[in-house]
Amino acid sequence: MSERNRPSVLIVEDEAALQALLRAVLGSEWNIKTAANGKTALDLAGEFVPDIVLLDIGLPDLDGLEVCRQLKSDPRLEHVPVIFLTARTSGEDEIDGLQAGGNDYIAKPINPAVLKARIRTHLELKQNRDELLRLARTDGLTGLYNRRSFDDLLNREWRRLARTGEPLSVIMIDVDHFKLYNDTYGHGGGDLCLQRVARASESALQRPADVVARYGGEEFVALLPETKLEGAMAVAEAIRAAVAVLEIPHKASQTAPHITLSLGAACTIPQPDQNPAGLLAAADKQLYAAKSEGRNRARGSDVA
Repeated sequence: MSERNRPSVLIVEDEAALQALLRAVLGSEWNIKTAANGKTALDLAGEFVPDIVLLDIGLPDLDGLEVCRQLKSDPRLEHVPVIFLTARTSGEDEIDGLQAGGNDYIAKPINPAVLKARIRTHLELKQNRDELLRLARTDGLTGLYNRRSFDDLLNREWRRLARTGEPLSVIMIDVDHFKLYNDTYGHGGGDLCLQRVARASESALQRPADVVARYGGEEFVALLPETKLEGAMAVAEAIRAAVAVLEIPHKASQTAPHITLSLGAACTIPQPDQNPAGLLAAADKQLYAAKSEGRNRARGSDVA
């Protein structure tokens, strides 16, 4: 495995000598980041999302147990294994560590061979869990997020942006005359078409935070956090154009000789006492308007 693709280990240890020893022992097998206090550890973990964390309990600022609790409260980090490294060896201390969200507990002085074996075990478990989560969250045909995953992401972003006061946009996307496409080219051809539409739609997104998901059948949906309606309309047009340029033949289409899309966008500033259902309904209404006006176009509106 190339160094770039190796799993990453975040070492959180305030003793400089032990930190250096751990880096030397583990650096030949994994990519290492280090922090000497809890705040730095949380900042680093948020920046690069390690594959595993080695966490000293006795830190100079935040207690290691509290660092672990904060790591586990972050949706991006909740599945990252945490191995506590500590001189505290009582059964109660170990229970405290596990109840804080830790996955393992190793007493000092550290045995390098044992530590390496524990790291390998937890990385393998994490890899297996990540694959199961990926399969549960993605659509089997297109590889995009599935509807359940989209709904989870939408609710999460709604809550976050309700706190910050930033806008949230969604785009409903429909493949024009797709039933006619299936009738003409068969379901195998329809599957290939949806795969190409999915890849093109994803390629048109402009930021890492933007997500496109398969919503069901020939319908897709895009989630655009911190995006005003003007930006959402630009993304919608980029998606429409990315699919149009593929020129996927559709001789049965009543709109064009190739596959086209109709899109409906809606934008709002989320409110804590509301839910995203109204935003989705508004986007769906705009999608219907795009279809009524002749398809192969995007329409959008702000939601008060």
